[in-house]
Amino acid sequence: MATTTSSLISSTFFYSSSSQFSRLPNRKPLSLLSKNIHTNHSNKNKNTTSRTLCFLHNLFYSHSLTSKKLLFTKNSTSTSSSSSSIASSAVESLLLLCTSLTLSVSIFVTNVDPASAFVVTTPRKLQSDELATVRLFQENTPSVVYITNLAAKQDAFTLDVLEVPQGSGSGFVWDSEGHIVTNFHVIRGASDLKITLADQSTYDATVVGYDQDKDVAVLRVEAPKEKLRPIPVGVSADLLVGQKVYAIGNPFGLDHTLTTGVISGLRREISSAATGRPIQDVIQTDAAINPGNSGGPLLDSSGSLIGINTAIYSPSGASSGVGFSIPVDTVSGIVEQLVKFGKVTRPILGIKFAPDQSVEQLGVSGVLVLDAPASGPAGKAGLQPTKRDAYGRLILGDIITSVNGKKITNGSDLYRILDQCKVGDQVIVEVLRGDHKEKIPVILEPKPDES
Repeated sequence: MATTTSSLISSTFFYSSSSQFSRLPNRKPLSLLSKNIHTNHSNKNKNTTSRTLCFLHNLFYSHSLTSKKLLFTKNSTSTSSSSSSIASSAVESLLLLCTSLTLSVSIFVTNVDPASAFVVTTPRKLQSDELATVRLFQENTPSVVYITNLAAKQDAFTLDVLEVPQGSGSGFVWDSEGHIVTNFHVIRGASDLKITLADQSTYDATVVGYDQDKDVAVLRVEAPKEKLRPIPVGVSADLLVGQKVYAIGNPFGLDHTLTTGVISGLRREISSAATGRPIQDVIQTDAAINPGNSGGPLLDSSGSLIGINTAIYSPSGASSGVGFSIPVDTVSGIVEQLVKFGKVTRPILGIKFAPDQSVEQLGVSGVLVLDAPASGPAGKAGLQPTKRDAYGRLILGDIITSVNGKKITNGSDLYRILDQCKVGDQVIVEVLRGDHKEKIPVILEPKPDES
């Protein structure tokens, strides 16, 4: 009878591990499961543990079927002796002991989660352009920072002075010395500035300098050099309409986000929010630039900086598909002067002029001089400001019609020409004085106390 029981156990075990096991719902044969595990786990220790766990799974199930068949045999055969019961109990105990020992060794010897052996993952398939975009974001995100603008406010009840966040924006690491480039309007009116790096570490920032006319500012943080990853600087002179661009920033105070688009237009012109002075050669893009994106980088498909996201055209204040970025060629020269001198030495005429609408109402074309301080370049050269006579009647000043032979129709034209000049240059200013024109030489001087 002992021989019969052993044969029954053996046949039952092999039968359950091949036929019965494969017919269970939501189960896979050992060979198929092992194949899947081997495909998805390349580590040798993980493969060993996975195969061990699959074997234990079969062994447990085989033991269950064996016990049921032994019980069925025991109940149906009335001539079984007490020795067959002892033999079956011994086999059950031996199987249980082997299973426990094998499971203990597999769990404690290897450092692999046993449950992972039964998890079959499918690798995510991405297109080549998707992989390039993901790689660009991962490589350039460490260069982008989050800027918090803090303002000092006095509590109305306790009279305590508190620092309250009044705005936020983005910026990027310019060099390993800790210089951060952003927009001027991001830091405008701040009593204190906080810089948050990509690893969420926060540092106090100091203002190195800023250029209100071009909406560019440079900050500096005392952070370890290993945490500072300068952004690769490209060029903007050879950009083309239609090429892909990528904007990284912190819109609405969120963590780093990426928006994509194309260059919609080149050589656009916008006005500085601080001074109204025009910014030329601006890049127009349809990449979403929402509040908080200001000061962040605009990148080309190679991950190089081509501009600073600065403004959007939107009545609602959110992105409407028309965003503007200051070209990197303009930014590079400004940052270089700010880092070296703390200010930008941009030439000025030293005048205040009337709004363009006022001159149009007079039926003339040009820039009407309202004031020309005697200490300024125009005052020294003899330009006449607008004033009133003894009877209170308004006497118009000089109307600038051209500079160096280039026609002037409004204030933007005047700024555009001055941007092409340097401090110390002499320009020939043609003015309409009364009913005749005069040409006056003026030596340009730097704007005082710009930073």
